Amino acid sequence: MEKSFSESYKEAGVDITAGYKAVELMKSHIARTMTSGVCSDIGGFGGLFELDVKGMERPVLVSGTDGVGTKLKIAFLMDKHDTVGIDCVAMCVNDIICCGAKPLFFLDYIACGKNVPEKIADIVKGVAEGCVQSGCALIGGETAEMPGFYPIDEYDLAGYSTGVVDRCKILNNSTMKEGDVIIALPSSGVHSNGFSLVRKVFDVESADLKTPVEELGGKSLGETLLTPTKIYVKPMLKLFENVTVKGVSHITGGGFYENIPRTLPKGLGAYIAKDDVRILPIFKLLQKTGNIAERDMFNTFNMGVGMIAIVNAEDAEKAISVLQGEGIDAYKLGVIRNQEDGVVLY
Repeated sequence: MEKSFSESYKEAGVDITAGYKAVELMKSHIARTMTSGVCSDIGGFGGLFELDVKGMERPVLVSGTDGVGTKLKIAFLMDKHDTVGIDCVAMCVNDIICCGAKPLFFLDYIACGKNVPEKIADIVKGVAEGCVQSGCALIGGETAEMPGFYPIDEYDLAGYSTGVVDRCKILNNSTMKEGDVIIALPSSGVHSNGFSLVRKVFDVESADLKTPVEELGGKSLGETLLTPTKIYVKPMLKLFENVTVKGVSHITGGGFYENIPRTLPKGLGAYIAKDDVRILPIFKLLQKTGNIAERDMFNTFNMGVGMIAIVNAEDAEKAISVLQGEGIDAYKLGVIRNQEDGVVLY
């Protein structure tokens, strides 16, 4: 690496030595994520992970990939880059947990107009924090400097994760029935979905993002919008150990109307009283500022519910207790009925 340098490539806008510096700066963050299965160091051509399947009869790998989306525009405007990595991890591992799987490792991909090592290290710091929160290892990634493709002060961030679950423990909705209870796991904010609408409503390019806003509890608009996506992996794994869970939905783009039906069998509907949804202040401000129809709000945003779990009615209180013991202020959101398919908000 010490002898690797190209003046011609640098003149074209790509400084490979900046990439080496970025890797050095991020190593301490990556070290926080190491788990017993990691078999390789950062810098190789692939990330190696030894799969421990002791106690599993038929291990099944579960994979998820996603990006942060246009929430990154808020990070650019705030010049704050150390939390969007949490969002990137969350969008992958929160999907994996919906199958009942435990995330094992994560890889990130950062594409930028100019590699500023300190900024790249900040991004990876957030990725590492997301991995620590979800108990998975950051075993590799890629930083691509692409001048002329991205503006020099912008980047894109995406990731990929793999988890594992015993086939007999994959979540199965075949026993879901009328009377089962829907448990809400509150979100931390807008999470990482709907930001094209968010940016339009608040006109973020021109908005004051740093002044405290009374309606947001004294937080600024920028700080509120950048609040990292909640990672539900560890609380959900604890729930799986204690209660039979029949279905889990990660409430992402498409809100209630698209995501909750993904875990319902045909013939059953999720019935939710709108007054029972603990809507966060940011969504009330969004709806008021943008004059957005209520149905569009519930069809775009999580509205304060980042994930739902469906359990037997007799297990509902225990499920809530287990989740609260893990720091999640869970509550009863609705019920399953043998009526209209999909989601009914009333």
